[in-house]
Amino acid sequence: MNKGFWDAGHRPTLFAAFLYFDLAFMVWVLLGPLAPFISDDLGLNAAQKGFMVAIPTLAGAALRLMNGLLVDRIGPKMTGAISQIIVIAGLLTAWAFGVHSFAGTVALGVILGFAGASFAVALPLASRWYPPEHQGAALGIAGMGNSGTVLAALFAPGLAKAFGWNAVLGLAVIPLAITFVIYMALAKDAPGAPAAKPLAAYLSPLKHADAWWFMFFYGVTFGGFVGLAASLSIYFTDQFGLTPTAAGYCTAACVFAGSMVRPMGGALADRVGGTRTLSLVYAVAVVALVAISTGPATVSMALALFIVAMLALGAGNGAVFQLVPQRFGKEIGVMTGLVGFSGGLGGFYLASSLGLAKQLTGSPQLGFLIFAGLALVALVSLLLVKQKWLLTWGGALEGARI
Repeated sequence: MNKGFWDAGHRPTLFAAFLYFDLAFMVWVLLGPLAPFISDDLGLNAAQKGFMVAIPTLAGAALRLMNGLLVDRIGPKMTGAISQIIVIAGLLTAWAFGVHSFAGTVALGVILGFAGASFAVALPLASRWYPPEHQGAALGIAGMGNSGTVLAALFAPGLAKAFGWNAVLGLAVIPLAITFVIYMALAKDAPGAPAAKPLAAYLSPLKHADAWWFMFFYGVTFGGFVGLAASLSIYFTDQFGLTPTAAGYCTAACVFAGSMVRPMGGALADRVGGTRTLSLVYAVAVVALVAISTGPATVSMALALFIVAMLALGAGNGAVFQLVPQRFGKEIGVMTGLVGFSGGLGGFYLASSLGLAKQLTGSPQLGFLIFAGLALVALVSLLLVKQKWLLTWGGALEGARI
C-alpha cells in the first residue's frame, strides 16, 4: 500500500472496522467447528447438521438488509454498536441456560446472524472515508475480517474438548466485549454522509440491472467462502474420520487462505480492473470445485483443493467490492446490505445443500458440483456484461479501473 492510501482516509476507523468484522465473523461461523460436538450430543442427522451451520448465514443475509438501511439512517457506528450488544446478550443467554435441542441451535443461529450482518456495517464504515481509487484496498482491509473464521476453527474445537461446547459460547463473549470497547473508542462516522431518504428510496438500486449482477457475483464468491467455512469441519470429520480438533486445523488453513487474499484481490482489482480479476478467480474456482466434487482420496489432496478454491473465492470477494462503490457510491450502505444479503444466501445454499446431498446420496459431492456450475454461470455472465459496464459507467470514474 502506498503513502497516498494511508493519508486518504481515517486509519483508526479502518482498524476498528476490521476488528469488529473479525470478531463478529468468528462467532458467526462458531456452530461450524462446534458441529461435531453438538451433533453427537443432540443426535443430529446429516441434513440437520447442514441446516444448523447454514442458518446463521441465512439470518445474517436477512439482517444485512436491515443493517444496510440503518447505516444510511443512523450511521454505521451506531448500527454496529447495536448489533454487537445483541450478539453478546444472546451468547450469554445461551451459555447460562444451555442449548438442548435442534430447535435451540436454530434459535442460536438466528442470534449469530446479527454477527454476520456486521458486513453491512464494517464495509461502509471504512468505505465512506476513501476516494474511488482506493476503494479496493480499503474494503479489502476492512473485509479481511473474514479471517475471524480462522479463530473459530482454530480454537473452538480445543476449547469444546476441554470445557464442553456450551462453555465456548460464554468464552466467546470475552473477546467480543473487549472489541466493543475498542470499537466505540476508535470508530468514527465519515463526514458528508448521504442524507437519510424515505424508506422506499433505499431499494431504488434494485431498479438497475447492475445491482442484481453484483448480488449474483457476490453470492458465488462470498457464498462459496462462508459456506465452506461453515461446512469444512463437518466434511473432514465425516469423509476422513478426523477428530474435531484436526478438522478444525484443516478448516482454519483453508479459511486463512481465503481471508488473507481478500485485500490482495481488492488491490489487484484497483490495478488491473475488477472484471479481469473476477474472471480469473471464477475460472480457478470452477476447476477446484469440480475436482473436489470427484471425491479426493486423501486428506492432503482435499486440503490442497479447498485451499485453492478459497484463495480464488477470497480474492473474488475483494474484487466485487472494488466495483460496487464505483457504480453505487451514493448508495453504498444499502448496496452493501443488498450484496451482503446475496452473499449470505449463497452461503446458506452451499452449506445446507452439502448436508442435504450427504443425507440423500451418502456424499456431499453433488453439492460441490452444482456450486461449480454456479461459478461457471457467473464467469460467463461477467464476460457478457463487462463491456457494457465499460461503455456506460466506467469512463466517468477518474483514477479507478473496472
